[in-house]
Amino acid sequence: MQGENIVIVGQQPWDTELGSNCKDIAIEFSRKNRVLYVNSPLDRYTSLYHRRQPYVRRRLNVVCGKESGFSQINENLWVLYPDCIVESINWIELWSLFNLINKLNNKRFAKAIKKYLKELNFDKFILFNDNEILKCRYLKEYLNPEVAVYYSRDFILAAPYWSKRAAALEPDIIRKNDLCVANSMYLTNYCKQYNPNSHYIGQGFNLELFNDVDQTRPSDIKSITGKIIGYVGVLHSSRLDIETLAYIASSRPEWKLVLVGPEDQGFKQSVLHKAPNIIFLGMKKGNELPKYINAFDVCINPQFLTPLTIGNYPRKIDEYLIMGKPVVALLTHAMEIFSEVTYLAKNKEEYVDFIELAMKEDCEELRNKRKAIAQSHSWENSVNAIYSAIQEVKETL
Repeated sequence: MQGENIVIVGQQPWDTELGSNCKDIAIEFSRKNRVLYVNSPLDRYTSLYHRRQPYVRRRLNVVCGKESGFSQINENLWVLYPDCIVESINWIELWSLFNLINKLNNKRFAKAIKKYLKELNFDKFILFNDNEILKCRYLKEYLNPEVAVYYSRDFILAAPYWSKRAAALEPDIIRKNDLCVANSMYLTNYCKQYNPNSHYIGQGFNLELFNDVDQTRPSDIKSITGKIIGYVGVLHSSRLDIETLAYIASSRPEWKLVLVGPEDQGFKQSVLHKAPNIIFLGMKKGNELPKYINAFDVCINPQFLTPLTIGNYPRKIDEYLIMGKPVVALLTHAMEIFSEVTYLAKNKEEYVDFIELAMKEDCEELRNKRKAIAQSHSWENSVNAIYSAIQEVKETL
């Protein structure tokens, strides 16, 4: 598919400091198509209570007309920060009032988008919604795209913020979109309950970031001796099992458990900070992460088994595998596609056993097999699957 106009809306802002599926998809789209990436509109609560944050100040400047929210990233890709504020409504109990204000929010958001559709001559376009069920619920009606696509990458019914409304809102938006795409089979099957045009598209990651990685060990772990068991990513206590991490560290005090990423309060206040063989390195720039992964003897992803994690595709697994590293992770539905090249644990005891087995079995043949699996999970392959799904639906419209 090429020469199309694509409008992307959703949850993940362009200026996020963390990895973003939707940004990567937008960049891949823009190789052959014209893309407008629209950031989520600023909500009233955030504008009042977080106005000193730099990212909020920028959005307020756009709303006030002090700076433009429209910029060009490459030849085919533009980013828009909408010049509007939408009302914060998730707290409203009365459904009719909630729905009325949400329609007004969506209309306000659509108006902010339309002026740039006209400027870019997007007469016909594909609307790609990145997992946003509230601020984008009525955009199909208000923007009238040629094809409307809903992208499911998180089981948001299990997320605390969304749990109040998601059971009603998400099935509705899945039904009314022309098709749905999902990055795991678990989420694909979930979407198929409400829309038969639901497709598994896999997941990609930034392969280029892992080419020609500097083999020098980063300075903050250069002096570490012994085996390093490592994790890279956000340290979020609702997703990662602190008890399992503590058990690994206490069971094998000769190992060093290195955790790279920002911590939430649960991690900051946890017993892990008292363990002498657990090392917290904080957040690192994306281009630095391959050097840390390269220094690990075994990589881990010690998640809780929850509705939020059971079907989510953990892109960090590909980042571990492309470096040829042994991986021990929680056995989940989404992890089953990696079963040939990872060790999947059901409990904390198995984590320790599998880490030892992974170090014992590691060899060049396995490292090459891991790399080959990761290389097949490219954004090009994932986006090509999106293109195929769109073309299939277009033929029926």
